[in-house]
Amino acid sequence: MTDETGRADSLTVVYDGECPFCTRFVELYRIRENVGKVVLTDARDHPELVAGFRQQGFEINDGMVVLWQGRTYYGVDAMQLLSMLGTEGGSFAALNRLLFRNKRVAGAVYPWLVRGRKMTLRLLGRDLIDAPGH
Repeated sequence: MTDETGRADSLTVVYDGECPFCTRFVELYRIRENVGKVVLTDARDHPELVAGFRQQGFEINDGMVVLWQGRTYYGVDAMQLLSMLGTEGGSFAALNRLLFRNKRVAGAVYPWLVRGRKMTLRLLGRDLIDAPGH
């Protein structure tokens, strides 16, 4: 599988560019050092990607999508992959390793992060991706 630029040798993160948590996460996560080329794709700018993910059963409002090495990672699996590929330094990386390296802990934490994202968007007056009125 290739990324949106046609390259198979990169990692693509599809996220919600209007979510302050999602945006900050992809800015903070320093995986370029371990992976190389990283393509950050705002799902709101690519409705065709969102439609394709939904056809595959991946609801973009419930989790980010990561495309890497011919595989699609979604939600908690995407977060786990990014935590494994992230650089080792800093408190942000340490917290993510703590939360997402263990599948059981990640599975318990991730739904709360999704709820927090949705509540924050609502408080900021922002719609979900492809929500009515968007």
